[in-house]
Amino acid sequence: MLHVDLDQFIAAVEVLRRPELAGLPIIVGGRGDPTERAVVSTASYEARAFGVGSGMPLRIAARKVPDAVILPVDAEEYLAASETVMGTLRGQPGATVQVLGWDEAFIGITTDDPEGYARQLQAAVLERTRLHCSVGIGDTLVRAKVATGFGKPAGVFRLTADNWLDVMGDRPTRELWGVGAKVSGRLAKLGIHTVAELAACDPADLVPEFGPKMGPWYAELGRGDGASVVDDTPWVARGHSREITFQQDLTEPAQVDDAVRELTKRVLEDVVAEGRPVIGLTLKIRYAPFATTTRARRIPATSDGAEILARAVDLAAEIEPGRPIRLLGLRAEMAMPDDARQGHTPTRGGW
Repeated sequence: MLHVDLDQFIAAVEVLRRPELAGLPIIVGGRGDPTERAVVSTASYEARAFGVGSGMPLRIAARKVPDAVILPVDAEEYLAASETVMGTLRGQPGATVQVLGWDEAFIGITTDDPEGYARQLQAAVLERTRLHCSVGIGDTLVRAKVATGFGKPAGVFRLTADNWLDVMGDRPTRELWGVGAKVSGRLAKLGIHTVAELAACDPADLVPEFGPKMGPWYAELGRGDGASVVDDTPWVARGHSREITFQQDLTEPAQVDDAVRELTKRVLEDVVAEGRPVIGLTLKIRYAPFATTTRARRIPATSDGAEILARAVDLAAEIEPGRPIRLLGLRAEMAMPDDARQGHTPTRGGW
């Protein structure tokens, strides 16, 4: 199986539109104005060299690279480019394609020369879209995904059971897909610092810290094991969410009420298009300066917009009064169809 990841996708699409930007540090985020509250969606390799990364506040990114070209997000343009790429992948001989997002997908193939197939695939994407991609080859989805990082940019790399520990064993656990700084810190408290140590541990020893599901999963992840089948069953969204970052903090109850109603209206537009009832709501609150919390509630299945709004307003009643708010987000979880693909990511026991 192959994992295909488009190199600096959003930045690369912007360069195609403006060839004069090639080789320059590019930062894409918000409305392209670093004086506003917004975060980085992506950065070109040239900007990443200065420490700019996705999710970083745009104003901080601009300080790190004063001469960067800062552009607004153009989601429609990126979606159109993504659809062309995925169509190209589906057109490859014998390919089963499992789309993961705008810029990445798994491909299942039968071939005696996976490296050759990968290069053929890269050439097809480049010819059709003028975009470069990196390809990871693996005998599990996890290994293929991790392998891609070693192939960047525009390269091919193979990770299998035979070389997994040779390549990954001495690396810190935070370099695993699905393990961030917090989880690696919790593993370190158990004396587990490297991928090899995680791979060698008894899964039962992780259960007290991570629970009966996640504990064994982290041990499996350390070995690079997991699903080894690419599933092209169309992915069905479990929920839809919207959020608003306010340029001025909300301080009045009426402002909060208006914002929650606007968020609910936007989320309902997406939910109605799905045609499935809502079964849960989560309200995300980011207080100034940058403290984030959530309030979640299961609700009786309903497609009634007025009922969903009432439930969202109920959640908003739990917001701390008088505390300035810089961001609000609302997520609506929907009932899943019986034939939907199970799981969200290939590393969490689904797919």
